[in-house]
Amino acid sequence: MGFNCGIVGLPNVGKSTLFNALTATAAAQAANYPFCTIEPNVGRVAVPDPRLQALAAIGKSQKIVPTSLEFVDIAGLVRGASRGEGLGNQFLANIREVDAIIHVLRCFEDDDITHVEGSVDPVRDAEVVETELMLADLDSLEKRLVPLVKKAKNNDRDAQAQVALMEPIVEALREGRPARTAISAGQEEAVRRLQLMTSKPVLYVCNVEEGAAAAGNAHSAKVAEKAKAEGAATVVVSAAIEAEVSQLPEEDRREFLDGLGLSDSGLDRVIAAGYRLLGLSTYFTVGPKEARAWTITAGTKAPQAAAVIHNDFERGFIACETIGFDDYVSLKGEAGAKEAGKMRVEGRDYVVRDGDVLLFRFNV
Repeated sequence: MGFNCGIVGLPNVGKSTLFNALTATAAAQAANYPFCTIEPNVGRVAVPDPRLQALAAIGKSQKIVPTSLEFVDIAGLVRGASRGEGLGNQFLANIREVDAIIHVLRCFEDDDITHVEGSVDPVRDAEVVETELMLADLDSLEKRLVPLVKKAKNNDRDAQAQVALMEPIVEALREGRPARTAISAGQEEAVRRLQLMTSKPVLYVCNVEEGAAAAGNAHSAKVAEKAKAEGAATVVVSAAIEAEVSQLPEEDRREFLDGLGLSDSGLDRVIAAGYRLLGLSTYFTVGPKEARAWTITAGTKAPQAAAVIHNDFERGFIACETIGFDDYVSLKGEAGAKEAGKMRVEGRDYVVRDGDVLLFRFNV
């Protein structure tokens, strides 16, 4: 099960610097964490999760395998991208394929780096990109609606359902609102199949100067206000700092970050926020060979969670032995949890919780 976040933004906002820092960090951790460059602009990075180290220590696991996310560095966008300006067509095609959008906004002043809009205004920049995506979504839906409306008038039920789904979204887009504002409860999967760019969840990443990495600045504060009004999230980073951190040996990074007053790296916060943005959850398997994290969508039932490991686990699913993370740690592992009555045997209808330590019983 793969999940990916597309990194988007105007040219010269630090988007590629951020992506390069992400992938360099992952490459530096390759001895412990899975990483691969699938294409020149796609990287897979480990999701930081201190729970995994705690579980591995208790389980005396020889190897630690975290879960991961893909990040896609998407071609820079300019005004008119929805009409094919710049690399518009490539940009739009790539962004339709991702699960969520990480929107990098320039929140720093630097006379040596030209801004395509002539001045630094991250809220305006966000609106430029959002407008291009909305125009492209509107064009796509309007073209699809014409034949569907004709079929709907001839009592084609599938067409009627599609028209009912699309029309409120078209209305929202015409009013300048993204598709995500017009999705009713229960329609999420149907809308996902439409591949609308403005239906995807968004995380704003404010790229600030080095001195503002800890607390942000006036520009990032304005982005935070915009995000709050939209129900979106923000992360403040300095891509310049992250590029430096990514080149340091692992043992020197903590001291470097402490010297800047940073409790953790911006990249770790971006990765963790991207994970939350996608509505993902983590469960663990622990044994002497390895302690491993597995990614599922929140609300996944046990058989489907088992399928993430291997399809045969779902096909032959019998039950899963389940221990909550806190119980596993406080009771020093599986034996202690069993003795204290904290290990449960769950069946097919069990909804896996974030942090569960699972052992699947199956028969194929």
